Amino acid sequence: MLVITRKKGESLLIGDDIEIKIVKVDDGSVKIAIDAPKEKTILRKEVYEKVKYENSNAITKADDILKLFK
Repeated sequence: MLVITRKKGESLLIGDDIEIKIVKVDDGSVKIAIDAPKEKTILRKEVYEKVKYENSNAITKADDILKLFK
C-alpha cells in the first residue's frame, strides 16, 4: 500500500488518465474529486462489497433453481 500526504487543492495521478484531487478537508473527513474516463467504474468500497455479495447470492440462487429442473 502506498501512503501519500496531500493538502487541499493538491492531486495525484494513477496512470495517464485518472486524477484524484483533494477538494476539502474537515474534522475527520476528506472530500475528493476523481477525474477518470467514463468507461472506468468507480465505487465506494462498501458499495462494491455489497454488490459482490449480492451477485454471489444471485448465482447461488440461480444454481438452486436450475437443480429443480433436473
